[in-house]
Amino acid sequence: MLPFSFQLRDGEPVSDQIVRAAHHALASGELREGDLFPSVRALAQELKISPTTGHKVIQQLKDLGFLISRPGIGMVIQAPQLPSLEQRLAMMEPAARRFLDEARSLHLTIDEVEQLLRRLQSNQI
Repeated sequence: MLPFSFQLRDGEPVSDQIVRAAHHALASGELREGDLFPSVRALAQELKISPTTGHKVIQQLKDLGFLISRPGIGMVIQAPQLPSLEQRLAMMEPAARRFLDEARSLHLTIDEVEQLLRRLQSNQI
């Protein structure tokens, strides 16, 4: 069973969605350092994705520092140092594109969108 929850959406690579969901699960505490992460095979079976996609997910998480391989145990979650600004922005880009597309369809200006984001941010603190 997948150690975190999320729903796949159309229009975005599956591997990117899973990587982002794992990152959010770690940030929210749904995943903790030391938790086991599914193998490529288990990930592929659970999500009904190809093993190639499962391997890509695990490799991306390893490259980002979220997973380490422990001999005899498998893939284990680790809390990495904060990714670079470039990496964090790259992770946000798909969601930002969808958000901007929706804003355009509602005829909102960038200033109006910025006001919304600032209001939402101030409500989160």
